Amino acid sequence: MSRFEVITDAGIALVAELGMRGLTHRAVDARAGLPLGTTSAYFRTRKTLVEALVRRLADLDRVELARNRLPADETATLPPGQRLTAADLDRLAESVAAVLDEWLTTGRTRTLARYACLLEATHHPELRTILDHGRTYRAQARALLAAAGAARPEQAGDHFVACVDGLLFDRLVGAGALTAPVPGTAESRADLTTAVRSILTALTAAT
Repeated sequence: MSRFEVITDAGIALVAELGMRGLTHRAVDARAGLPLGTTSAYFRTRKTLVEALVRRLADLDRVELARNRLPADETATLPPGQRLTAADLDRLAESVAAVLDEWLTTGRTRTLARYACLLEATHHPELRTILDHGRTYRAQARALLAAAGAARPEQAGDHFVACVDGLLFDRLVGAGALTAPVPGTAESRADLTTAVRSILTALTAAT
């Protein structure tokens, strides 16, 4: 692993475990097993350290999206004129559900850290740039919803991202964490697929 990956992975683990208050250069050095001062040599300020964590989170997200056959960047658009069928939407729901289930299990640490970083940005405007990675997902969702026949694809794409993010948050820390199937099981993936397909159905049926 590169030094960037070692440092940011240690930072992600700290934020997931302790929240943003636990993210210090000294703590990252200790968690990563690096000599004191290493993290501050790479990232001089806390802001640059937080931004580095988000870049690492986004990189890891792209790997999982690609593994589950979902667009991994904003340039991955559909061919002009291509329309998504009901079967395509079924497969899309299954792929999104698989990613969500990974983010609740093997990627749970990253998911917790991601939410902590987003909350930090609401209190510190100088960190608002960490929200930029969400633009890619919205652009992809708009293109997919347009191809599925949504009457207002830009609005529908934004609503889809918001609903899926809410579903993830509910399964991670909300009431859904207590009542939903155990993450990592076939039941969990099936339940998430049903939820995502319902969202797609509602958005593509809207006029």
